[in-house]
Amino acid sequence: MTIHQAYQQLLLQLYDVYDDREAANIADLVMEHVTGQRRIDRIMYKDLPVNDAQQAELNSIAEKLLENTPIQYVLHEAWFAGMKLYVDENVLIPRPETEELVDWMIAEFKIENSKFRIVDIGTGSGCIPIALKKRMPLHEVTALDVSDGALNVAKKNAATQNADVNFIQLNFLDESTWNTLGKFDAIVSNPPYIKLSEACAMNANVLQYEPHLALFVEDDDALLFYRKIAAFGKNHLEANGLIFLEINEALGKEVLQLFEQWGYATALKKDMQGKDRMVKAVKRES
Repeated sequence: MTIHQAYQQLLLQLYDVYDDREAANIADLVMEHVTGQRRIDRIMYKDLPVNDAQQAELNSIAEKLLENTPIQYVLHEAWFAGMKLYVDENVLIPRPETEELVDWMIAEFKIENSKFRIVDIGTGSGCIPIALKKRMPLHEVTALDVSDGALNVAKKNAATQNADVNFIQLNFLDESTWNTLGKFDAIVSNPPYIKLSEACAMNANVLQYEPHLALFVEDDDALLFYRKIAAFGKNHLEANGLIFLEINEALGKEVLQLFEQWGYATALKKDMQGKDRMVKAVKRES
């Protein structure tokens, strides 16, 4: 079978699950992953042969994709801030909105030759702290997560990216663990913020495969993590320290109100799609 024939075969299979454009994008990713040939090369050299091992791998990947397994988990690859990261079912797939949060944070830290201490709460794949460390290497970056599986993924990514991040296994919701942490100049987090009642509107591949621990909160306490972060910041954030958060687009005003009640100055920012998705809180001097 030629590389073009293999691509067409995969594409026809994916049409059963994905729309035409998404099927084509996924097929391109899979073909490059399996054969090492870029799209332009496959167009120029359509008659390149696909060997038995490659065909078997294509068949295995197609089977998983047809079961709604996200392509990132099938290939164990996800791109974030120009980095190719390893991902599996222990971590959320990094999203473009989180890249926007990182960019906003970096824009606030333009002071040259300064050294800040930053902590990422609920690090997952490690995409946030690794991106921050690579863009701002002078800063000390710490990352927390309750999941050993997630921390293993994050450490693997940090090693691959040569990013010196301090990873700590810790249940942040347990306030008794906070005394093991020092003070920071900035806090960043993309915490669980989707209400359980919102699950019915989500895509099947997210619900079936991405870790619910990193996605959902109870409807009657949807701001749980934000309340804990606000409380943590009162004693573990330096004066004028900054907090950057990704939020549920439907709860922007509520998150602002929560942090203002704790004495923070706040700002709400929209993402590229015009949705309320990020909040900055500044700890006022006592």
